[in-house]
Amino acid sequence: MLRMSLRLATALTAVSLAIAPADIGYAQARKPAATAKAPAAGLTPAASPESVGFDSARLAKLDAYMEGAVTSGRVAGMTTLLARHGKIVEFKTYGQASQKAGAPMREDTLVRIYSMTKPITGVAMMILFEEGKWRLDDPVTRFVPEFKTLKVMTGTDGNGKPILEDMKRPPTMREIMSHTAGFGYGLQDEHPVDRMYREKRVLSSNGLKEMIDRTATIPLIYQPGTSWRYSSAVDIQGAIVERITGQTLGQFMEQRIFRPLKMNDTAFMVPANKASRLSAVYAFDKEKGKIEEADVIFGNPLPTYLTPPANESGGGGLVSTTMDYARFCQMLLNGGELEGARILSPASVELMGTNVIPKDVLVNSNGTSGARFNEAVGFGLDFMVVNDPRAAGTLEGKGSISWGGAAGTWFWVDPTNDMFFVGMIQRLGGTGGDDLGTMARTLTYQALLHPEK
Repeated sequence: MLRMSLRLATALTAVSLAIAPADIGYAQARKPAATAKAPAAGLTPAASPESVGFDSARLAKLDAYMEGAVTSGRVAGMTTLLARHGKIVEFKTYGQASQKAGAPMREDTLVRIYSMTKPITGVAMMILFEEGKWRLDDPVTRFVPEFKTLKVMTGTDGNGKPILEDMKRPPTMREIMSHTAGFGYGLQDEHPVDRMYREKRVLSSNGLKEMIDRTATIPLIYQPGTSWRYSSAVDIQGAIVERITGQTLGQFMEQRIFRPLKMNDTAFMVPANKASRLSAVYAFDKEKGKIEEADVIFGNPLPTYLTPPANESGGGGLVSTTMDYARFCQMLLNGGELEGARILSPASVELMGTNVIPKDVLVNSNGTSGARFNEAVGFGLDFMVVNDPRAAGTLEGKGSISWGGAAGTWFWVDPTNDMFFVGMIQRLGGTGGDDLGTMARTLTYQALLHPEK
């Protein structure tokens, strides 16, 4: 199941909602000051935080804050991993993976990463892009002909029924990779189209073919390319991967991403011999005033992940570990390669981290509110992209790419400072009261006193 209108709010507001011209982004950010060092091939422990530019005393503020989120009861357990120049600066664990079982959070605890699946699906798509299987301006209907007759909802009549019009053109591949195609999601139900997604149980489909068939019966929220709205588009990408390759999405990811990168614990299900490592997932109970183990997500029963899923969701179905996701992040920092395993070319990674949304696009996060992107933050191909961090009110480097998950997980990759951060918790709807992703950024960069190292 997918992650996150919930997480979307914190992810977007954390960086002051904005967007930049398409020629500013990851490509330029990978050419910072001449003093920056080339990324290391893999991940090894740093000799000390100071050896890679951090001040240990200041870094302790980050540790204390994250520990406080656990001791205060906002989250049950947490892991964080910070790395720079291919060196692990910190790998911390806090609290419990299961309060009921009294199981501690460990470095190898398995977590539901929900929408942090999306960048991995984007990489799967880019592998096929490099093989010439699709182009950014191809119509999606080249691969999903079921969408040729999609309508666009323009409002409702006096009886509350949708007013529909024809598409002016089909969505493009660029638009499904940047949430500008017009699809709904169903994570919330403020918009009539999202209510249709829920009523037709699009995200609970029995396989990606059924997901496509159900989506094809629901109108778009706007004409393709005219707005930005968080959507089911990455699940559609997963279906396209299957149609192009003839493999299931999980098979393709295992063969082309997980096995080469030694992401040995990342998959769409947890095998029996790893079940004891799967964290419980929590939600805040307003009546009790504390977190409780959750059994429902977005109105559906919480999957166990212990049996093969009916639908391998490219938008939010993976389970992973902190170190597995760290290896994925380091591959991106290395320009598509890790320890001799080449996944993408540097140019393709740059393309993913370059804003592709025009400045005048209206952004709607939930169908009830909107804001225009400015030139600080944009969206690339399945990543948020920070193009002017100071204007966005963040301390991270230009060209940073990021996203998060419905259970509060988050990450960012900063090519300017050659570093990344992965934070894993299991709380639906985020952390409550504050945003750990935003605080992690502030407390990490306030400790980076010597970025020239």
